[in-house]
Amino acid sequence: MVLSIPGTVISDQNAASDYVRFLHPRQWQVLDFDAIYAMDWRHPDDPVAYYRHSSQKCAEVLVPERVEARYVSGAYAVDEATMRRVETLGLALPVTLNPVLFFR
Repeated sequence: MVLSIPGTVISDQNAASDYVRFLHPRQWQVLDFDAIYAMDWRHPDDPVAYYRHSSQKCAEVLVPERVEARYVSGAYAVDEATMRRVETLGLALPVTLNPVLFFR
C-alpha cells in the first residue's frame, strides 16, 4: 500500500493551501471524507465555504521520490478523448471514464 512507503504524508486539503494540515497516514481519521468525496463543492451563497471546500476536494497523498508502477491499479479520465489517449500509452491498466471526479 502506498501509505506504507516511508516518508509518505497525507494532507487534509490541497498541499499548497494556506491552511493545510500535513498528517501521518495513521491520522487518516482526521480527514473529512464527506467533504472530500462530496459530489458538489460549490457554495454559491458562501464564498468562504466555497474556497474551503474546493481545497478539501484536493486532499492529497504525498509520496517522496516516486510511486512505483506496482501501486497503480488504474486511471480515471475526464472524457472519451482523454481515455483513448491514456489507453494508447499501452500501460495495460483499466481506464475508467468518470467526469464527475474532475473539477469542471
